[in-house]
Amino acid sequence: MSADGEAWFLLNASPEIRAQIESFPPLHPRRLRHSPIEGILLTNGDLDHTLGLLCLRESYPLVVYATEAVRRGFVENNVLYRTLQRFSGQVTWRNLPIGREVELSKGVGAASGLSVEAFAVPGKVPVHLEGLGYAPGGEENVGFRIRERQRGRVLVYLSAVGRLTSEVLAAAEGADCLFFDGTFWSEDELCELGASDKRAGEMAHLPMGGKGGSLAALSGLPTLLRIYIHLNNTNPVLRADSPERAAVERAGWQIARDRMEITL
Repeated sequence: MSADGEAWFLLNASPEIRAQIESFPPLHPRRLRHSPIEGILLTNGDLDHTLGLLCLRESYPLVVYATEAVRRGFVENNVLYRTLQRFSGQVTWRNLPIGREVELSKGVGAASGLSVEAFAVPGKVPVHLEGLGYAPGGEENVGFRIRERQRGRVLVYLSAVGRLTSEVLAAAEGADCLFFDGTFWSEDELCELGASDKRAGEMAHLPMGGKGGSLAALSGLPTLLRIYIHLNNTNPVLRADSPERAAVERAGWQIARDRMEITL
């Protein structure tokens, strides 16, 4: 994500972050110990959103934007976090208070042209924190309302949605571009495949299909650019010839893919 093509901000840091950087030339270093990545925004502390931070452990300062709950969940009692504490200032955490717009900076206080507002989204604490006293408090899972300040274009990013709330719906309706949780097609997807005994709702993911799914619930959105993200490898929409994929495309949605570029 970039406002000017020079400063880049990542939405979450997946375990595949190295491959993602290698496949996208604008993220390549331009000199020794350099990175054009100005900041990383975390929606929650799930491993598929945070493990990439540990892959960025070399001698270059990182700026991470997150709620206090997400920061604590990743930093506290995590011996691996020491790999990001090898020198003073290796990681700078910037707090994202719920409901307040924060300007994203590049370099030393320079404006990036982007701002972000975090809003609470129904979810759960990461699996690795369950049973350790990290009770849900409204900050463990968030969505982002990202605004391009010059023209006012708004991108809304929701990578994990347990259920639709009035705030989630309002954010989606006000977006010029919507990235929405497409983890599972059906509530019992994993159970039917014998891959797990957990249903989508138990994992804090609203399925795409069915009467209560996101495809039906968001059918009246005025947002023209709608993209499903965070797709599990069991989701049939990943098959280009599947009826589920056809239903998604008929409804005006796109399926995210590697090296996909969006310009607003």
